[in-house]
Amino acid sequence: MAPGTAKTYRVAVDPADKGERLDRLLAARLPELSRSRLKALIVAGQVAAAGQTIVEPSYRVKHGQTFAIIVPEAAPTHLEGQAIALTIIYEDPHLLVLDKPAGLVVHPAPGNPDRTLVNALIAHCGPSLRGIGGVRRPGIVHRLDKDTSGLMVAAKTEAVHQSLSRQFAAREIERRYQAVVWGVPEPRAGDISGNIGRSPRNRKKMAVLRRGGKPATTRYRVLKTLAGGLASLIECRLLTGRTHQIRVHLSHIGHPLLGDRVYGRAGDGRVKRLPPAAQAALADLGRQALHAKSLGFRHPETQEDIRFESELPPDLKTLKTILESL
Repeated sequence: MAPGTAKTYRVAVDPADKGERLDRLLAARLPELSRSRLKALIVAGQVAAAGQTIVEPSYRVKHGQTFAIIVPEAAPTHLEGQAIALTIIYEDPHLLVLDKPAGLVVHPAPGNPDRTLVNALIAHCGPSLRGIGGVRRPGIVHRLDKDTSGLMVAAKTEAVHQSLSRQFAAREIERRYQAVVWGVPEPRAGDISGNIGRSPRNRKKMAVLRRGGKPATTRYRVLKTLAGGLASLIECRLLTGRTHQIRVHLSHIGHPLLGDRVYGRAGDGRVKRLPPAAQAALADLGRQALHAKSLGFRHPETQEDIRFESELPPDLKTLKTILESL
């Protein structure tokens, strides 16, 4: 969409569509726009049929109607673009893949109002951001915790954001993580399943719940035993995408991540069993030993299957090397 212009879509009602809700019909015909975005356009008076503006998302359509949907140019975001160094692995007019460093928060929030990944992307992408939900901002499809490093994909257009979101929901996006955990999980490969939700004991934490929560599955395999079995390097694949999922699931089975100050309850006593060099490396790490190592998905525009790899960052590589030598 060129600057200063609006785009108009037209949707005709087929016989089989008679009686369908307007927002549902438009969402089915215009997959590049989210249903929430379409609802907002309807309420804002941007949808009309035969010259009559329709402002009710629940309006029941009639056979023979043709709806004109006007999508205005994306509005500027209220967030400030900030020049923050980023490691961009891949970029084109539609999306980019980056290697997020540990310590960088993804979204602005009360505790972190700026200096986030979103602020950095606004500055980096500039006018190539075409708008997500009617606002000129990057489309963050998935998140990494502040102290987790590794690969992320961000969309520049609403259509690409919707496509990637559907791939995530359908579990079609490949995400592999490497983690250093206490002990050696048995069996050495398997699935960890358990609903994840807010901990009833501490609302700031997530937990595996017997009742409530959302279904979650993490697939893991042990890559290498470290420090004589005191720790191990494992690979994890996310089959779902819940908050803190890997950290919660591994802690739940008694193998929390090294350096995890929130979910590492079982690891504290083991730190003293490490030699001084390993204890120093763990202290220098200062975060959970988790890295998003690979990311694969179908490019929404080219339909090409693409995959990216990221090496362990220096802090994790140092810890791993020392533990391997023990």
